[in-house]
Amino acid sequence: MTRKLWFVVPIVLALAWPAAAATPSAPALTRCTMTFSLSGWSAVYKTAKGRGEVACANGQRTPVTLAVHGGGITFGKMDVLEGKGDFSAVKDLREVLGSYIAAEADAGAVKAGQAAVYTKGEVSLALSGTGRGVGIGIDFGKLEIGQAPPQQTSPR
Repeated sequence: MTRKLWFVVPIVLALAWPAAAATPSAPALTRCTMTFSLSGWSAVYKTAKGRGEVACANGQRTPVTLAVHGGGITFGKMDVLEGKGDFSAVKDLREVLGSYIAAEADAGAVKAGQAAVYTKGEVSLALSGTGRGVGIGIDFGKLEIGQAPPQQTSPR
């Protein structure tokens, strides 16, 4: 019986080895957050631009540019100060870059809270921040997040 085991064990190991090696492990997911500021206006068409930074739990971080475009029934101007964004879990920071779509509603006056949820495929982004200005209406929009060049310091 022992001789049979010596013969069978190497065969079983040889057959199992390629199957185990061919199964790649899934990359670990990480959580990313964004801090940003944004300002713009709307008169039926909404537009805003801003800058921010995305930082992930795995240590990745990058400066970003933000652009919001959309239409709907909105009038006013806005400034989002101390904005915060929470992304759903991603494999890599690069997954948060790109174009998101949104449906949002806001009604407020000076110091109104701004909140929105944007999606891009499997990635979701919840934004919040303190707003200045006036905005009334319901609008649908697009948010574009692009990688910005690092801020350069001016020579003294």
